[in-house]
Parts: sequence; C-alpha cells; structure tokens
Amino acid sequence: MFIKSIGIDLGTTNTLVHLPKKGIVINEPSVVAVSINDKKVLAVGNEAKEMLGRTPDTIIAVRPLKDGVIADYRTTEAMLRYFINKTLGGLRIFRPEVMVAVPAGITSTERRAVIEATISAGAKAAYIIKEPIAAAIGADIPIGSASGHMIVDIGGGTSEIAVISLGGIVSATSTKVGGCKLDAAILDFIRRKYNLSIGERTAEEVKINIGSALYLKNKLSMEVRGRDIITGLPRSINVISDDVTEAIQGELEAIIMSIKKVLNDTSPELAADIMDKGIVMSGGSSQLRNFDQLVSRTIGVPVYLADDSHLCVARGTGIALDNLDSYKRSILSAK
Repeated sequence: MFIKSIGIDLGTTNTLVHLPKKGIVINEPSVVAVSINDKKVLAVGNEAKEMLGRTPDTIIAVRPLKDGVIADYRTTEAMLRYFINKTLGGLRIFRPEVMVAVPAGITSTERRAVIEATISAGAKAAYIIKEPIAAAIGADIPIGSASGHMIVDIGGGTSEIAVISLGGIVSATSTKVGGCKLDAAILDFIRRKYNLSIGERTAEEVKINIGSALYLKNKLSMEVRGRDIITGLPRSINVISDDVTEAIQGELEAIIMSIKKVLNDTSPELAADIMDKGIVMSGGSSQLRNFDQLVSRTIGVPVYLADDSHLCVARGTGIALDNLDSYKRSILSAK
C-alpha cells in the first residue's frame, strides 16, 4: 500500500503521526540528540529522550520546539525527516502530503517555518491546521454544526482554548502553559522545600504517578531520588500528592484564567450552547487527576475528558487530511 498522506501532531513534548485507515503509528518524544562538534543528528525520539540529562560534553539532547512552535529550525527539519522516513519505511515511490497541527496563536512567520521545514523534510505538500480544530475533529465534535463547542487542548508547551462553530474558530487563546511548565513547577518546589535537585524526567514521573489538580482525600506518595543541594550527594525523599498539588496551583490557575477569557469573548448564544454541551478537554496534560473537576467547579460548566485525549490532535489531522475538501475552510495554509 502506497502512503499518500500523513497527519502530524508536532508537539513540544511528543510528536504523533497518524496514517489514514491505520491510526496512530508513531508516538515518540520531540527530542533530538546532536553532536556539538559536527552538528550531526545522532538520535531522535525515544532513543534521544533516554539521553536527556545524561549526555557527555560533546553531545546535547534538545527539544527543538518551544511553546508549540519551532525554536530550532534545522533540528526540527531533521526530526520531521526522521518521523516521515520511519512512517514510510523503505518505500519512497513518491512524496506524501503532510498535515501538521500548530497552536492557534501561531504567527505567519512561524507558520511559514513549519511549512518550509515539512517540505524540506520530504513532503510533496504541507498543510497547516490549528490545534483546537484538529483536537475537536479528533474528539468527534461536530465542528460544522451551527452551535458552539468549546475545546481545551492542554499539551506539553501550550494550552489551546477555543470556541468553534460552523467549522471555524469564533474566539480562542493560546497560553504558554502546559505539561512542561507543570514539570518545571514540581522541580522548583522540590528544590525549595526539600533542598533536592531532580531532573525533568523525574519531575514528569512525579506528576504522572501522584499528581492531582485537587487535594486528595487518600494521599499518594512516591520515592524521589536526586542530588542534595547542600551536600552535593545523592539522596532520596518521599514526596506526597499534596506537594504536587501545591506546586502546580499557579500554572493551573493560568489555564483556567485563559478559559474564562475565551468565554468572556463568546457571544451569549454560543455561551448558552457551551453551558448545555459542556467543555471538552483533550491533550496529554488534561489527564492530570481531577483537572476536569477543578475546571468544572471554577467555571460552573460541565467538563468532559475526550476518549484517548492525548491522541485527539493527531487523529484530527489524519481525519482532516482524509476529508480535505470538507475541512478546507478550517485549514489555515497550504503549499
């Protein structure tokens, strides 16, 4: 079977690739290991993530995307080429059409950079779709209907909040708070409270294993290992879920403020639709324990977590590419 089209969710933390009729075929970290001396790409994805915080002076493991947009053009291009080649395997009879999901608040310069990087990485044509639209399509929201739907997509680098009606975005905002900021808050909190320095990966594990948006009745705990700031020696401590909840309050508040802002910019008719249908949450970081409950309590609107919420954007890009004519008005740009 010849592959003609590929949907890519180019995320700050993870990159997912969707193939029509096959679903998600790749879900790997957006990390690239580069040799400092000759700027050669040594590893991408899972292999490169294993190197984070463990490389010698001659190698750096980097995330080429920051806040959902390209921070390092050359490395992003190499990463895209790796994922496209891995998806296509050895068969390269012709170049595929590629659709890439990007944050709603992306500038025209950033959009052009994504298109150029995708074409350089081996695509015949590159299409850009806004993440909230892709997430809504992937979450089975009927975006073409004449009623308001609210999607809150919380990824690694950004949180995309949008009200969609008749296939387009009515009001939206993109805030640079996501899973990475939550990890950084946990890392900083443990450093301040316990005088223990931990790495990004450990902070992410703490968030996944014991993190909660609300204080839990039955506390969770986890042993965390790191380096003592005072003695410089390795040490382990016991961290409880309350620590994580306290650490991430500021970041969660910023996301909720963005949701309130979008609702304030929404017409009364569409706001009534959202009250009726509720808010749909997607993205990997939306899976944080009780986050949907926190949003629902604060906003006063029912909140639902989409099925396989971390796959919504990638699935949406694949569906949109498969039905390009139907979704043409929702697509930002093509080349």
